[in-house]
Amino acid sequence: MTPVINLQQCCCRQQSMSAALRSEAGRCQYASQVSRYQASDRAQSRHAFRCRSTRIAAAAVQSSRRVCNPKALSAQESSVSSDKIKVAVIGIGLMGSKYKDMSDFDAVGPCNKIARRLAEQGCKVAAWNRDGSKTAALSEAGIAVHHSAADAIAASDILVLMLSDADAIQNVLLSTQQPVDLQNKVVVQMGTIGPKESCDIATRIQAAGAEYLEAPVLGSQPEASKGALLIMVGSENDPQDSRAWPVLTSLGKEPMHMGAVGTAAATKLALNQLIASLTVGFSTSLGLLQRNGADIDKFMDILRGSALYAPTFDKKLQRMLDRDYSNPNFPTKHLLKDIKLFTSEAEKADLDTNLLEGLEVVITRTVLKGLGDTDYSAVHDGVIEPRSRPTA
Repeated sequence: MTPVINLQQCCCRQQSMSAALRSEAGRCQYASQVSRYQASDRAQSRHAFRCRSTRIAAAAVQSSRRVCNPKALSAQESSVSSDKIKVAVIGIGLMGSKYKDMSDFDAVGPCNKIARRLAEQGCKVAAWNRDGSKTAALSEAGIAVHHSAADAIAASDILVLMLSDADAIQNVLLSTQQPVDLQNKVVVQMGTIGPKESCDIATRIQAAGAEYLEAPVLGSQPEASKGALLIMVGSENDPQDSRAWPVLTSLGKEPMHMGAVGTAAATKLALNQLIASLTVGFSTSLGLLQRNGADIDKFMDILRGSALYAPTFDKKLQRMLDRDYSNPNFPTKHLLKDIKLFTSEAEKADLDTNLLEGLEVVITRTVLKGLGDTDYSAVHDGVIEPRSRPTA
């Protein structure tokens, strides 16, 4: 690297050198000064080279991080990329329901947080739901609400499915009576369905000329609004190569590729089975404490300090104590649907289902009490009142 030359320093050096040469003794001084100036120049050059090398190295490290961490890169650039993406949310579904009180549940329906989040991130969002009243509020957020699924699909490149089950997917996307054009679309299936169901749907969607990813999620209203859902992806290819990847990173920070189609569906079912098992198990322990007049606070202190603790216990504790199951994050009736689906898959896998059948009995009893649309912590009523008569 060429050193930076300071003109003032050069002039001073020349004057000093001329004075030194006027005497014999000065010649030795002159040689010493030359040596010092040369050493100074070399030091300046080495310093400049080190600075430049440091800048280059830092840039190289930053570049390598971006290349070696495509998830971080996609997450950083998702809002930039997604502003050109046209997304249809098919089925308002369960995710992002928020009610001021239970009267809102059947009146105007939920405002879909996923659709809103994608619109906030710059996507051009279309929406369709079988019950049109549940999409009315979305138009206020700049989301195009369509009266038919075919219209929403035609207006979009990426289809995000939030439908209740596999039958609903078949009826909306793969019906022979009302066929829709899926050519060159990307279908992202985010509902909870069985692994075999997901594989069958993938085969038919791919035959129709579309790409298929299963991407069920774990999380609820707050996570959907903040783009912090836990997303499990099942796909034959690396999902980061899909056109839908910026959509996924807008909804969840680090979508996890579980493997081929079917693996993410199985993972989601396994997690939902734990929701049922942990909630019913905790409710049963709580019921025994209540029957015997034990101190709940002391019990929770012991539980929190042990390896048995799960955060969901604290989240549901007060609801169970108050028996107030309003404003659901996840309705009991859908937990029942998922536990039935898990039991069916467990039977196919030759697993023991005795525990699952017991869970199904408790959750079914809860739904028959008229608590199907309330928060799933309502299973507590099914536990502590096992012989009460169902509501008509």
